[in-house]
Amino acid sequence: MPRVKEFDEDEVLTKAMHLFWAQGYEKTSINDLVENMGIHRRSLYDTFGDKHQLFLKVIDRYCKTLLGHFDSGVTRAKSAKEALRFLFDYMVEGNEEKPLGCLLVNMAVELAPWDPEVDVMAEESFDRTEQLIAGLIRKGQENGEFATTHDASELAANIHNTMVGLRVLARTSADKEKLYRIADFTMAMLNA
Repeated sequence: MPRVKEFDEDEVLTKAMHLFWAQGYEKTSINDLVENMGIHRRSLYDTFGDKHQLFLKVIDRYCKTLLGHFDSGVTRAKSAKEALRFLFDYMVEGNEEKPLGCLLVNMAVELAPWDPEVDVMAEESFDRTEQLIAGLIRKGQENGEFATTHDASELAANIHNTMVGLRVLARTSADKEKLYRIADFTMAMLNA
């Protein structure tokens, strides 16, 4: 007779996500995960596989949650400019309940150079975000909010690069005023 799980899989996966986010992949041991998730080592392996498989599930969940949050904020915005401002505000402010920075950016820097699966996940997520930004820029160009002197895809690549940089800076002691100045300067490019 199979054993009944004595934990909420969603809840323990969220705990693992926060631990990887705060410590990084390499510094997070199986013992750290077991202790933080509040489950037995055997349950971790039976439910999630090894540490790497667990990490991939965490990244998948994080990407879906992040893109869902982006889509929700963009949908509520009354204009393309407001939607882009929402994305920049998120890059600077993040979410109060989460560790600093962006788990996806952290993982891309730490693991993508040597882990093909992580590299693909990071690239796909970055591409989706860049496409979201390009769509907003096109919308803003069509309705006159943004200048049409530059290609929307090229602007989106540059803006996304700035957003990734903001998420890195958000992990440091850089003050938010500086981060908002960077965001404002980047938004001003859309009017040039």
